[in-house]
Amino acid sequence: MNRKYILPLFLLLQIIILKILPYFSDYVEGFYSNNLYIRISHVLRTVLGKIPFSVGDCVYGLLIVSFISWFWSIRKTWKISWQDHVLKILGKISVFYFFFHLLWAFNYYREPLFEKMNIKKEYTDAELLAFTKRLIVKTNDIQFQITKNDSTKVVFPYSQKEVFQMNLDGYDNLAKEHPYFKYKTLSVKKSLFSVPLTYMGFGGYLNPFTNEAQVNDLLPMYNFPLTSSHEMAHQMGFASESECNFIGVLASVKNNNLYYQYSGYSFALRYCLGIWQIKNEKIFEQLKKQTHTGILKNYKESYDFWRQYDTFIDKGFHFLYDNFLKTNNQKDGMEGYSKFVDLIVNYYKTRKL
Repeated sequence: MNRKYILPLFLLLQIIILKILPYFSDYVEGFYSNNLYIRISHVLRTVLGKIPFSVGDCVYGLLIVSFISWFWSIRKTWKISWQDHVLKILGKISVFYFFFHLLWAFNYYREPLFEKMNIKKEYTDAELLAFTKRLIVKTNDIQFQITKNDSTKVVFPYSQKEVFQMNLDGYDNLAKEHPYFKYKTLSVKKSLFSVPLTYMGFGGYLNPFTNEAQVNDLLPMYNFPLTSSHEMAHQMGFASESECNFIGVLASVKNNNLYYQYSGYSFALRYCLGIWQIKNEKIFEQLKKQTHTGILKNYKESYDFWRQYDTFIDKGFHFLYDNFLKTNNQKDGMEGYSKFVDLIVNYYKTRKL
């Protein structure tokens, strides 16, 4: 066989294997997520965690420049040798695809968290309403403890670097109840691509090749602990966006610091109110009136922030990412971000907020 066909055929083989893998989630959970991946993650975070800037962003930048340079160099021979060029591109994708899954993305095929934690996925409207009301009381209480005024928005007093370190407190407390949420070896960094990320509509991402959690440093700070905790959950091997939102909320509210608790509870409340806004406008308005004005001001702060970057770009990237998630065993796609409400409503049925 001609060597130029080997990598493209390997790509086809990988795609076939990934179509079969969802039927073996227990094997992925045991062999990869709880074994091989933990070792890979530990090595990468130990080596790169203390470097103050994002190595992964630098690598991505070099790869983009390299790809543009290569494409420019073959522009004159494209029509003549297009088949060879296509095979080379497929070969590069094949290598990229292999390391993407080996270093992190096999976690897309692990056991779902609701099974691991024995949590139901469904809830009734009555259960959601009861939980939302409890959440309003709790979030109101924390907002008032911080500001001493129900009409004042929460202003976060810590730096972004302090946030990354202080997040560990919440994860330590969470791990006391659920040991599989133990976070080791900090490697969370401000993204060098924060401006592009904002235009794309994302608060952060995990670099699967360096295992660095990247956080958009332009975000409103009251929400920063939750966002960084979400990316840290990805680092621990949880690929589902809904699961990482759920874990991020738990890690935030388990923190001993009130500002972190506010970040987690206000995030969960915003999603619950958003569901009611779609389900029943009348109930939504009633719940909104029960919510402190200071909390609503923080929500407006976030809304105004994202609105100034709202262009066709974020819609395009959200469409691409939605399909990317669905291709990687996440059937809810971008809707998965809000699906964490399923988990949190059922998790707190028997627990105190």
